[in-house]
Amino acid sequence: MHVTRVHAAVCSERELPGPSLIMLDISVREWQIAGVAAGVALAAGAALWWLNRKRPTADEIERERRQVLSSYGRIVDGSLLDGFQVTAEDGTTRDMLLYGYEISGVVYECSQDITPLRELFDPTQIKLGMPCSIRYLPSSPENSILVAERWSGLREGLPVVWPPIENDEHGANHRRPIFD
Repeated sequence: MHVTRVHAAVCSERELPGPSLIMLDISVREWQIAGVAAGVALAAGAALWWLNRKRPTADEIERERRQVLSSYGRIVDGSLLDGFQVTAEDGTTRDMLLYGYEISGVVYECSQDITPLRELFDPTQIKLGMPCSIRYLPSSPENSILVAERWSGLREGLPVVWPPIENDEHGANHRRPIFD
């Protein structure tokens, strides 16, 4: 039996135009140490940012919730049940509205702090016991609002009741609203 071995080696050295590449003589272990040091520095920077970042206040979180509900919430009829004031832990007085509504046979009673909205609504002028409109999230019906910066579910007064059409002596049709 005759075995032939063929070695083919294609080696060519040619010079590349431009500056020559300089290879760093760094071992694998040194690269691992450098990678770990970079990772630790990145984690330390992220932790420092996390601890020093500006956290939103409770009023900012509530304002964002109202904006989401006024933009995407569904509207349902409800009743304005009560208006009252609560003293917060920091000693400030907060104006609250209590309202109720029903969705799919479930009755919800919620309250909303309207203190940040004082320049838009005068709490003393709100008529209690009146029907109102409520905005809620369909995925979370208990998450609801009665008033927001760009929307209000409060109604101005009783709706105008129109009597049936009456003919006058000339045969003209007239409707006159009934006011209480």
